[in-house]
Amino acid sequence: MEAFTSLASGLSVAIQPMNLLFALIGVLLGTAVGVLPGIGPALTVALLLPITFKLDPAGSIIMFAGIYYGGMYGGSTTAILINTPGESASMATALEGNLMAKAGRGGPALATAAIGSFVAGTIATLGLTLLAPYLVDIAVSFGPEDYFALMVVAFVTVSATFGDSPVRGLTSLFIGLMLGLVGIDLLSGQSRLSFGVPELYDNIEVTTLAVGLFAVGEALYVASRRHVHEEKLEAVRGSLWMTKEDWKRSWKPWLRGTMFGFPIGALPAGGAEIPTFLSYATERRLTKYPEDFGKGAIEGVAGPEAANNASAAGTLVPLLTLGLPTSATAAMMLAGFQQYNINPGPLLFAQNPDLVWGLIASLFIANGMLLVLNLPLVGLWVKLLTIPQPWLYAGILVFATMGTIAANPSPVELIMLTIFGVLGFLMRRFDFPIAPVIVGLILGPLAESQLRRALSISLGDPMTLLQSPISATLLAIALIALVLPFFLKGLGRFKAVED
Repeated sequence: MEAFTSLASGLSVAIQPMNLLFALIGVLLGTAVGVLPGIGPALTVALLLPITFKLDPAGSIIMFAGIYYGGMYGGSTTAILINTPGESASMATALEGNLMAKAGRGGPALATAAIGSFVAGTIATLGLTLLAPYLVDIAVSFGPEDYFALMVVAFVTVSATFGDSPVRGLTSLFIGLMLGLVGIDLLSGQSRLSFGVPELYDNIEVTTLAVGLFAVGEALYVASRRHVHEEKLEAVRGSLWMTKEDWKRSWKPWLRGTMFGFPIGALPAGGAEIPTFLSYATERRLTKYPEDFGKGAIEGVAGPEAANNASAAGTLVPLLTLGLPTSATAAMMLAGFQQYNINPGPLLFAQNPDLVWGLIASLFIANGMLLVLNLPLVGLWVKLLTIPQPWLYAGILVFATMGTIAANPSPVELIMLTIFGVLGFLMRRFDFPIAPVIVGLILGPLAESQLRRALSISLGDPMTLLQSPISATLLAIALIALVLPFFLKGLGRFKAVED
C-alpha cells in the first residue's frame, strides 16, 4: 500500500506540464532512433547527455526513460518492415513480423507490437512499483564488502554476457576500469594516470566517453561499411487494424511475454535478447496454428515484442535500487543520474523520493503516449528510413562535437572525444562490446572506494570479503558467471571434436 501512496505523489511530479513535455520528447526521439537501424536508445541518450546537464534533473531523467521505452518499441518497426531490427532485442520480432509484412499484413503486425508493448510495459512498470521498495529494504543492510561483491557480480555478468566472446567482454571491462583510475585519488590526494594534464585531474567525463564510443564510433563504423549491402523498403499494405482473430491469438502471448521479460530483464545478466527468444520458442511450441510459423504467425510478433518492452522496465529495477546497469542504455541512464550528482541505489528512494517516484509514474504515462502515437505515425517512421546515411551520420558527428564542447569547453576534451571515437570504431570493427567500458568507468571508482572502506574497517584483512554471507554468496555467483562461459565453450569444442 505504501508503494501506491508513493506512486500517487510521484504522479503529481510526472503530470507537471514540463515533465509531460520531456516524456513526450523522449518517447518521440526513442521511437525515431529505434526505427533507424543502428541508432539505438543508448546512442541517443549518450548524445543528449552533454546538452541536458543544465536542465532540471527530474525532467531530463524522465526524458531518458522515455527514450529507452520508445527505442525498445521503435526497433520493431524496421524489424517488421525491412527485416532490419533497430535493436538486437527486436531480432525475434523480425522472424515472423517481416513475413507478415511481405504477406500484406504489416499493419496487424505493427499493431500487435504496439499494443503488446503497452500491455507488457504497463504490467512490468507495476511490477517495478511493487518490487523496488522491498529490494531497497534489503540493500540498506549491505556493508561495504557486500557492495563491492555486488559490483564484482555486475562487472563479470555484464562483461561475460555482452557480445559473443567473454574474453573480449572482460577486455572491454578492463579498459573501462583503467580509465576509471585517471584523476585524483580521493584517499591519498595524489594524481593517477593524468600525465600532468590539469583537465584529467577531475577524472574522465562519462559523457565524453559515452558520446565518443557510441556516437562518433558508430558514425565511423557505418562510414567504413557503406555500400556493403542495399536495403529495400517493404511498403505497408492493407489495414492497420487487427481482426477479432488477431486479438484472440495475441492476448495470451502478450501476457506470457511479460512474464518472460520482466524477471529476466531485472537480472544482472538478463537483458532483452534472452526473454524475446524464449518467448518466441514458447509461442511456437504452444500455438494452435503451427503451420503459420515460418509464414508469418502473429503470436511470433506479439510474444517477443511484449517480452522486449517488459525487460526495459525490468532493467530499471537493479538500476534504481542497487545502482547496477544491466544494459547499455541503463549504463547511459546511470551516467545521466551522475551528471546531477545523484547516485542510484537504496539511498535514492530516501534522498530523492520525488525524482524516483516521478520517474516511475512517468513510465506509465510514456507507455500510454507510445500507444497513442505509434499507430498513426507508422507512415512517418517509414519515411525516416529513407534519410541518406551520409546526412544522418554527419549530423550526428556535428551534434556530438557541439554537445561535448558545450558541456566542457576545452581542446583536451575534444581530443579525448576523437580518441574515444576511434576506440569505439576499433571495438566495433573487431567485435568488442562497448557497454562494459562504460560500466567499468562508472562503477570502477565506486567499487574501489567500497573495497578500501571494507579493508580499512577490517584493518587490512582480505578475508572480510568472505566473512559476510551476502558478499561470500555474491562472489561465488561472480565466480560461476566468470567460469561458466569458458566451460560451455570448451564443452562445445570437445563435443565437436568427438563428433
